[in-house]
Order: sequence, then C-alpha cells, then structure tokens
Amino acid sequence: MKPIVISLGGSIIVPHEVDYKFLKDFKKAIFSLKRRKIVICTGGGFIAREYMAALKKEKLNEYTQDLIGIEATRLNAKLLASFLEKCNQEIPVTLEGVKELLQANDIVVCGGLSTGQTSDGTTATIADYLDSKEMINITNVDGLYDKDPRKYRNAKFIPKLTHKEFIGIMNRVKKEPGQHFVLDSLAAEIALKAGIKVIILKGTKNLKSYISGKKFKGTTII
Repeated sequence: MKPIVISLGGSIIVPHEVDYKFLKDFKKAIFSLKRRKIVICTGGGFIAREYMAALKKEKLNEYTQDLIGIEATRLNAKLLASFLEKCNQEIPVTLEGVKELLQANDIVVCGGLSTGQTSDGTTATIADYLDSKEMINITNVDGLYDKDPRKYRNAKFIPKLTHKEFIGIMNRVKKEPGQHFVLDSLAAEIALKAGIKVIILKGTKNLKSYISGKKFKGTTII
C-alpha cells in the first residue's frame, strides 16, 4: 500500500500564533489512520512570509528569500514532529532522506527540500518519488472556489475539475516566493505529469472522512 502524502499549510499550524487545538485534533486524526504509512510536508506560513517580506524590502534576491522560507518550513516540521512524538525527530532535507526514514517510521514529517518549491510543490514531488498516486492538501478554505470566498460572497465552490482546468486557473496567478493559494502551479504541473490525484480540504474532520471513504467537503483534481 502506497503512503498517504499530505501537504499541511504553515498558516494552519501557525496562523499568527501556534494553533494548539488544531495540533491536538490533527494528532488524533493521524493516529486514527491505522496501518498506513504517512508523509506530512509542512509549509512556512505566517513565519515564512514575514521573514521573506523583510528580505524582499531589503531587495535581496529570491534565492535568499527561498532559503529563509525553507528554514521556516523545517521549523514548523520540527514543531509538528515533536508534537506527534511517534515519528521521525530528525527532519529530512532530501527525497532520499524522506524515503529512508519512512522505512523505519510509519509517520515522517518534513519541510521544504529544495529552493524554488513551495510546500505543495515539495509534497507533489514526494508523492511522485514514492509512486503515490494521490496527495492531500490541507488548507484554510473548504477547497477551490472560482474566486476568493473571503472577499466575495458570491464565490462558487468547485468540487471537482481536471488538472488542465486547474492549471488554467493557476496560470493567472503570478509565481513568486511565498505565493499563497490553495495549490501552487508547480504542484499542479507535477500532479498532471505524474497522474497524481489531488484532494484539497479543510480540517481534520474532512481528512478523516476522505481517508475512510466517507463523504467529505473538498475539491478533487484528477
């Protein structure tokens, strides 16, 4: 059975301060998934954006911004790994490291692995590398809408679409370090090429429902 590969947005872990309740709920949800290998890739979220914004104001290059962003993702990964306890405590920094740790642990937590990738792109890369044909993206909205539901009350929810349709939407989003969207364009391109199904959902309840084959609210990209 292939591992479950999850992208966990940094803004979920630390919206402005550590969300202790979410971490408790997430821990219960993860431990309820019996007899499955799980890889969780954490984003940098608020911390990464704040640090990267400071470097951008100083007009430092994108590579330097990426490096500080990766460190923020790894800090969040270490926080989550410590919280879960029953997983790796050394945070891997390569794909090979993720795979090696997965042989010894049922749960592996990691952050960013290389520059030029967001956590979603890293998660898609891991799913492809481990030959997992699906990835789950846990974000702070229910799924994909035709426009930002936090700004527009008439935003329409999109429960299902193709990779090509999603990429069409993503092509209208500017690529830059720390971009904030339900799924980034690199992840979408990797998923299309590798035939990876992407599930975008919010919260631990929807996560457990999806994994157990029950009805859930979210967006499926196939």
